Amino acid sequence: MTGERVLAGKTAFVTGASGGIGTASVTLLARDGAAVLMMGRRAGALEEAKAKILAAVPDARLELFAGDAGKEEDVKRGIQKAYAIQNRLDILVPTVGGGGFSPFLLSTADDFRHSFEINVVTTFLAVRHGVPLMEPGGAIVCISSTAAKLPFAYLAAYHTGKGALENFVRAAAEELGSAGIRINAVRPGLTRSDATGPMFGSEDVLKLFIAEFPLGRAGEPEDIAEAVRYLAGPESSWVTGQSFAVDGGNEIRKNPDLTAMVEQMIGKEKLATLKRGKIPS
Repeated sequence: MTGERVLAGKTAFVTGASGGIGTASVTLLARDGAAVLMMGRRAGALEEAKAKILAAVPDARLELFAGDAGKEEDVKRGIQKAYAIQNRLDILVPTVGGGGFSPFLLSTADDFRHSFEINVVTTFLAVRHGVPLMEPGGAIVCISSTAAKLPFAYLAAYHTGKGALENFVRAAAEELGSAGIRINAVRPGLTRSDATGPMFGSEDVLKLFIAEFPLGRAGEPEDIAEAVRYLAGPESSWVTGQSFAVDGGNEIRKNPDLTAMVEQMIGKEKLATLKRGKIPS
């Protein structure tokens, strides 16, 4: 149905909209007719993203709101502004998330709290305040990660946060189904973005990932956006509570061993001590 403006008349709210996946997702939603409220923390980055989208979709109807997806009042204001565009809200795409590499025994309780806040609470706030303004037929699309399913050494807090997000999706789907609202997640493999730039910039690291992708390449934001668009639209009207891998086939293999990269980050001897279950002095 792409190219038929099947989302005409609908309104979408997208957080993290100036990020790679966020901008690519807004582009496809706008291409197919949705008006979109783009939310992000930096006004300048939102303006740049808007210009990029308008270059691809000149008639896109886009509004901007600078706010923090982790702050409840910002989210409520952003959602109200989205609703005001056409007096309706049909699609939520909370894309904010993230995490960093750290050996498990060097992680702190705050690392795990932060991972839950950025990967789960930012999504919860959009859903909690967006759903009351949605009518039956509404769709929510979350952004998970293959790390939610595949164990990933040195990425425990992120792995845990994305696993929690996917359980959130299932729990929300159970309760929101009676309101006619669907919620699903896309589970990207390694995809180009500002956050993953260092991995794309290292041939040694990138080839470790690509060796685990049967399709032989890493992901681009547009790969993920196509799945977001599908889950946001009428083509997926009988799909809810699911997390779909869009990962070049990574899930049928494993995550790469990034020991060498982490050794460079913290030191070989220090990591060897940690792998024996000891805390380096």
